[in-house]
This record gives sequence, structure tokens and C-alpha cells, in this order.
Amino acid sequence: MKEAAVLVISYLLGAVPIGLIIGKVTRGVDIRQYGSGNIGATNVLRTLGWGLASMVFIGDTLKGLIAVLLAVKLTSGAYQPYYVIGAGLLSVVGHSASPFLGFKGGKGVATSLGVIIGMNWLIAAIAFSAWVLIVAVTRYVSVASILASLSVPVMMFFSKGLFGQPVPREYTVCALAAAFLILLRHRANIKRLVKGNEPRFGQKVKIEEESKQAEDKGE
Repeated sequence: MKEAAVLVISYLLGAVPIGLIIGKVTRGVDIRQYGSGNIGATNVLRTLGWGLASMVFIGDTLKGLIAVLLAVKLTSGAYQPYYVIGAGLLSVVGHSASPFLGFKGGKGVATSLGVIIGMNWLIAAIAFSAWVLIVAVTRYVSVASILASLSVPVMMFFSKGLFGQPVPREYTVCALAAAFLILLRHRANIKRLVKGNEPRFGQKVKIEEESKQAEDKGE
């Protein structure tokens, strides 16, 4: 029962729409109505600025981290790694398919980062550093998110040679599954990248202008 409760809590924890809550509480804005319509930190940055975006990023990251730490704390025995990866993946699924949002949600990048921090902080730090570097070079958050997420299972697979300490194979499978989910959630971004109209990092969305355009269209 305790193990099952951990999995349910992990899903519900991941499902909490931090971006939507912060937008409504601080600015009275439904973040889903502006920019890309996503509830994650990148869209919050475009619409509401750095301060609130940082809060959303930290909150979404903590969802994945707390889910993993709960699983480590409350489960034990030979099956513990499976409960840990189950909790981690369910937190990401909860973020991407939240029952509070009609089973819609964000792309799960920050929540996945939290999961990886809980599993191996060093690999998480390297992946995050790679994300920052790729964003700085390309100015595309989507490209950085996809490449950084794909780098995690690779680093885990070669962890013994790279870091002298092997990562449990179950964690590698979890990271691979999370990367696959992130890739699926970025399908629209990939299409925009191919067409050359993907928004770059730092581009702003003016809420007032979008509201006026919606009114003019009768939306």
C-alpha cells in the first residue's frame, strides 16, 4: 500500500500546474492563452518575465525531485529501483497529462531534470550545463531540451567509464523513457524548426497585444 501511495502521490504532484497557478495568482493571467500556450517556464518567460519564469522552473523541477526522494525514502528492497523510476516517470507524465487540465500539460523538461537530480546529481548538472550552452549558441530552447534530454541516458549508460561509478540500469531505462516523452512533446517545435519559424530564446510576447488581437477576431 505504501509503495502504491508513492506512485499515486508522484503522479498528482507532477500534475500540479505550477505555471498556470503562478500566472493566475500573480498577474491574473491564464498562461495557456498566450505565447505557445504551454504552462512551462519558457512560455512564462516570454509572457511574464524572468522572475516568475524562475519560480515556475524551480517549482516544476522540485516536483520530479520530490517524487524520487519520496520513493527512495518510503520504499526498500530489491524492487526499490523500479518504484523510484515509476515515481519519476509518473511525475513527468502528471506534468504532461494533468487531470487538473483535462489531461493536457507541459513538455516535462524541468520535471525530468528534477527526476535526474534525484537519481544522479552529477549527470543532471552536466545535462543542465549542456542545455544552457546549447541555448546560448542556438537560441532555441526546444533544441537544447531535446539534445540535453537525449544526453542523459547516454551518460548513464557509460557512467562507469565516465565517472567511475555505474548508474543502475533501471535508471538508464527511466532516462531513456523520459527523453522519449520529451521528444514526443516537442513534435510541434520540430515542425516549426524545419519551417524556420520556431521562436528563439528571449523573444517576448505582449499580453496586451495578443488580447487586442483576440478581441478583434471575436475570440
